[in-house]
Amino acid sequence: IVIEAKLDKTKGPLTTALVNNGTLRIGDIVVVGTTWGRVKAMFNDEGKQVKRAGPSTPVELLGLNSVPQVGDSLTVVDDERHAKSLVGKRMAKQEALAKTVTLSNLYDQVSAGQVKELNIILKTDVQGSIEPIRTSLEQLSTDEIRVRVIRAASGSITESDILLAIASKGIIVGFSTVAEIGAQRLAELEGVSIRYYNVIYNLVDDVSKALKGMLKPTKVEVIEGRAEVRAIFPVGKAGKVAGAFVVEGEVTRGASVRIRRQNTVVADSTVSSLKRFKEDVKEVAAGYECGVGVKDFTDFQVGDTLEFYRIEEAA
Repeated sequence: IVIEAKLDKTKGPLTTALVNNGTLRIGDIVVVGTTWGRVKAMFNDEGKQVKRAGPSTPVELLGLNSVPQVGDSLTVVDDERHAKSLVGKRMAKQEALAKTVTLSNLYDQVSAGQVKELNIILKTDVQGSIEPIRTSLEQLSTDEIRVRVIRAASGSITESDILLAIASKGIIVGFSTVAEIGAQRLAELEGVSIRYYNVIYNLVDDVSKALKGMLKPTKVEVIEGRAEVRAIFPVGKAGKVAGAFVVEGEVTRGASVRIRRQNTVVADSTVSSLKRFKEDVKEVAAGYECGVGVKDFTDFQVGDTLEFYRIEEAA
């Protein structure tokens, strides 16, 4: 059973578990809630590395792809295929139970009588954009559903906005702004819908179509992993690669990557090269260091966050 879990800046996801039955060993493939991984290292309550842990033994382990929830059960499985299948089934069950409100499923939930009010958290780049957007959205209210902007402010999307969306079963709309990394991670974990726009007409039109069941499927970003730049190395005449530590998920060669400096996106490109020590690799999991080359970008700074993502059709 997981009794503590956290994301360490140097080691990645760390999980403290109390073994109830059997023996947990280095190299075991484990499933914990909706995440999984291979046990790479274990530490006892004195901080010393151990190779195995028996019943009633608490150990801190390294190797999960993401941070699990406290109270989740940890189970050893036979292989990676079994682990991925089990996690996939659990995630599908969670999604079915959550009934999260999104623009894509809004019409169906209104028709089923499950939603009477669309709560919107609106964040904009400047204060002057708020009132025209708020007015345009609230005028879309009908006899079947009321559109209500429950928070409107300028600035980036924060964890506070995500928590309000969870409590109100609302959606978040960002106009010419972005979500902070912690907020985006929380939104992914809780299934909160965030929509980004740069044109007011497109924003209002999408909400209007969603209310009428006419909104076409849209493309959304799925974050696959994040890494922190720890060092910068020269390559060739003018090239540079980032020496990075993968803190979450995984890095894949060829993946789309966004370089964040604090809360500002300084580049958006693809991974052109990926190395472990001097060897070319296809992917690197959380908890490992790697060298990352980014197409048409060399201006790395120590402390930058590399955010790896893919684009897929929204559910």
